[in-house]
Amino acid sequence: MSTAIQSVPVLRVARPTNDLAPLERFYMQGAGFRRLAAFSDHVGFSGTIIGYPGAPWHLELVQEHGEIAPRAQSPEHLLVLYLPDPADWRVAVDRMTAHGYEPVPAHNPYWEVAGTTFEDPDGFRLVFQNRAWDL
Repeated sequence: MSTAIQSVPVLRVARPTNDLAPLERFYMQGAGFRRLAAFSDHVGFSGTIIGYPGAPWHLELVQEHGEIAPRAQSPEHLLVLYLPDPADWRVAVDRMTAHGYEPVPAHNPYWEVAGTTFEDPDGFRLVFQNRAWDL
């Protein structure tokens, strides 16, 4: 067991859904995320935690039994992955289309300049941005 203190915070974005299977296909097969963990009927919740191994973030797709999760309320509900290498970006976009997911027009025209946007089965959007994130 490691006693080292983690110096970089880890971000978890939790997203409710009514049907885990189509979202798992979209994010894992289409977007190339990997399953990091999963849980079933844990005090009324089931879910999958996905992302890229070693990345300081992950996405939790969660279904609350007996509750109805709303679809995305705006086309600006999106996740953005910055992929500065053109070859990596092209692989990501091509993998999505090879799995049957077609790009959608971005609501904000900024994302159209160097990115490609896809909409998941719950109406939330994922942008592959072909730029580096520089602060």
